[in-house]
Amino acid sequence: MFNHETLDKYSPLENKIFQLIDDDGMPLDKKWKPALSDKQIIQAYKDLLFERTADYMAVSYQRQGRMFTYPPNLGQEAIHIATGMVIKEDDWLVPDFRELGAWLAKGVSMREIFLYFKGNEDGSRFVNAKRMLPVSVPIASQLVHAVGIGYAMNYQKEKAVVFAFVGDGGTSEGDFHEALNFAAVWNVPVVFIVQNNQFAISVPIKTQTKSQNLALKGVAYAIPSVLVDGNDVFAMHEVLAFARDHADSGKGPVLIEARTYRIGAHTTSDDPTKYRTKEEEAAWALKDPLKRLKGYIEAKKLFDTSGEEALVAEYKKKIDKEFEAAEKHPEYPLDDVFKYMYQEMPSELRRQKNAYENYLQNKGGAK
Repeated sequence: MFNHETLDKYSPLENKIFQLIDDDGMPLDKKWKPALSDKQIIQAYKDLLFERTADYMAVSYQRQGRMFTYPPNLGQEAIHIATGMVIKEDDWLVPDFRELGAWLAKGVSMREIFLYFKGNEDGSRFVNAKRMLPVSVPIASQLVHAVGIGYAMNYQKEKAVVFAFVGDGGTSEGDFHEALNFAAVWNVPVVFIVQNNQFAISVPIKTQTKSQNLALKGVAYAIPSVLVDGNDVFAMHEVLAFARDHADSGKGPVLIEARTYRIGAHTTSDDPTKYRTKEEEAAWALKDPLKRLKGYIEAKKLFDTSGEEALVAEYKKKIDKEFEAAEKHPEYPLDDVFKYMYQEMPSELRRQKNAYENYLQNKGGAK
């Protein structure tokens, strides 16, 4: 079980990565036993498979012209599934934009996800997802918000934790460093999860930083930090469970660098063949999180994975139904775009609203 002693052993200064299973899903230490029950492991496999199926289908809908730009999650699912297993109802989830499995675990519906990527404001309502902020596209700005939430919870003496996501590119933003600094100063209960998928769109990690790893950046702010194999669902679960307990007990923030690989494109508007090689992709394919989890399950004979195709077929029906509901969802009122930013709408925003109303009345003919 990951604890403070393990944290010291895997100091980012030593550039050691915490990992429990190999690329085939076999335990690195024969004496190791998972903290998860067999039932939880099987559910993690099913949830990961569902996220991957939904992700593939979302890309397909976008390619059909039925949805706008979408950021694939392919290859990073173990991080999301492990987070979903650890996060509690009263905890906050502060997302970036590539954590599909964690959103689903928090209570977001596939219909809402599809609505969001279809450009409908209702996709950010998250009716059944208690304490979750909307998707954040401005890179790393959400981390400052996460620290503010943590500060408020301390002020109100509330027992809960904030889980905040960011990508490796976000660690190059000033907001990242401001958030870490004040998280440490204020001792807020925030778990920062850096999904290091090796590329900030097309910029490789080696041209972003001279640091030997990204977890090091937490050390500078006196935040307990650790580098984890982000494609190892067991390792991610142990570290996240430790981080939550640490933050919830009043000991302050934790920084986790989850090293992974974005198998798909940055978004459906991106072409990764322009900046990475097939050899690199093939090497990371051996570390695929679904393959590794299946390898463990099959070796331990926990579940018959030969029925995976039937599971996927069942998932596809559910996902298609959700997408069809999103397509039939009514358009949101124009007022929703302008009405809720200020208590009293300022003149400039009123001018923009009038201009757009005139545009619609003239069927786009107004110049």
